Amino acid sequence: MSKALADRLRQHGLHVTAQRLAVLRVVSERPHITADGVFELVQAELGAVSRQAIYDALHALAEKGLIRRIQPMGSPTRYEGRVGDNHHHLICRICGRVEDVDCAVGAAPCLTPGDAMGYEIDEAEVIYWGRCPECRTRPETDVYA
Repeated sequence: MSKALADRLRQHGLHVTAQRLAVLRVVSERPHITADGVFELVQAELGAVSRQAIYDALHALAEKGLIRRIQPMGSPTRYEGRVGDNHHHLICRICGRVEDVDCAVGAAPCLTPGDAMGYEIDEAEVIYWGRCPECRTRPETDVYA
């Protein structure tokens, strides 16, 4: 897998570094992971690595479209390896669980605003909020405590 990941980095004009390879692998294997989660796993794998190196790698990979950054309101920024399909997300208000959900209708951007105001729209980012199946089974009194 490491050779394939290295090839992906090169194809997108990025230098291959141990940090970038580890970050890309971690994000690809653990969808919706936070930067702190990436840091912990990469540090466990590589040893001495700075948070700044992880943030820089995440930024570079997201900028080149190798990973996707999602920023749910009131939640830490998360990263995922599923890119290029304009999918959306379901997020549990209680436990924070995040799930992928395919486009609402048709091809990207899969949602059309009532008035595009002259913009050429190429992407729609939708987050559905609610309670996951596990949190729905909890007694109502515990849910919002």
